[in-house]
Amino acid sequence: MKRKSAVNRVLLALAGIVLLGTGLLILTGSLDLYRRWRMTPPDGWPLTAPRDVTLGRADRTRWVDEGWWWPAAIAFLAVVVLLALWWLLAQLRRTHPGTMPVGGDPAVDGAELRERALSDALAADVMRLPGVHAARVRMTGSSRRAESHLDLTLDPDTDPGPTLQALSDGPLARARRSTGRPLPVTVQLRVSPHKAHRAA
Repeated sequence: MKRKSAVNRVLLALAGIVLLGTGLLILTGSLDLYRRWRMTPPDGWPLTAPRDVTLGRADRTRWVDEGWWWPAAIAFLAVVVLLALWWLLAQLRRTHPGTMPVGGDPAVDGAELRERALSDALAADVMRLPGVHAARVRMTGSSRRAESHLDLTLDPDTDPGPTLQALSDGPLARARRSTGRPLPVTVQLRVSPHKAHRAA
């Protein structure tokens, strides 16, 4: 799992847990479910009755006369806003290499290779391998650390071992030479559906 995807899932899970817990707490109190179901909430439990409020007037005004209160409240909200903006910008950041210099950094004679052109060329090269029924290539990462993801569909009687070896020695080796980069690869194998053979 990519680091960005893992961070997103953790943050979304935490936000979901907090929102779900808060919603259940408010719903339980507003519908007076503790009394209806004859349940006794723990001491100091908030929102146990329909007329309860989260913060009473005394709690809301406890610190407003202190000199540090407003700067601290504003600083906290500013940090929350900055973290939210950072998260948003991280989602918008490009996750595809775009163009890659040919032959490494710097590019040989200034030549650059578009991500889509490399994906199409690699897929066409892979399709020439024996036993490959279909191939789809997707590039991720940055132009300096591009990674390739191959989705291969093999013929039903194809042995995956020799096919993967031919893939590494042929199309992937040529792609790495042309870009001058290690080009890590993830391969997902499938077998093309085939009709059942009728027994004689």
